[in-house]
Amino acid sequence: MTGPLHFEDLAVGDRWISLGRTVTETDIVNFAGLSGDYTPLHVDHEYARQTPFGRPIAHGLLGLSLVAGLASQCPAVRTIAFLKIDSWEFHKPIYIGDTLHAETEVIGKAANGRRTGYVTWRRRLVNQAGDIVQSGIFQTLVALAKVQRESTTVAPPVANAAAEEAPLVAKRVAG
Repeated sequence: MTGPLHFEDLAVGDRWISLGRTVTETDIVNFAGLSGDYTPLHVDHEYARQTPFGRPIAHGLLGLSLVAGLASQCPAVRTIAFLKIDSWEFHKPIYIGDTLHAETEVIGKAANGRRTGYVTWRRRLVNQAGDIVQSGIFQTLVALAKVQRESTTVAPPVANAAAEEAPLVAKRVAG
């Protein structure tokens, strides 16, 4: 299969693991400038040395941005809209030099008319040691490959964020 996936190409239980991305001090400083968040914990080495972390950590929302970006290409999907985030959790700090990847699983799908469908994803941001540093549920609106004849609009699925999360172990294999 070539090109971005459509709603019909996705199945509950499909899983992907993205490539890695190493967080640099420049990333943290640039995020501080973009967001306006210059909290010393992120940008002041002397201050951060006095905290329980002992060194600067990345902004939590930088991690959320990274998982969104890494997962946007793994898998590449014909996303129409990013609808919401549910139950996002920040489990561990992200340090300068951490290499992160995104783990993604389709946990829900529902048709939405003739052109789109709702897809609910479990996303995890994982560091080089295999530690889950952030995790939660995203929901997107995804294009159908072909416009359907009959319209069947349903409410977006509600993901059970408290559901047990099975470990993600492999990239999706095209079949």
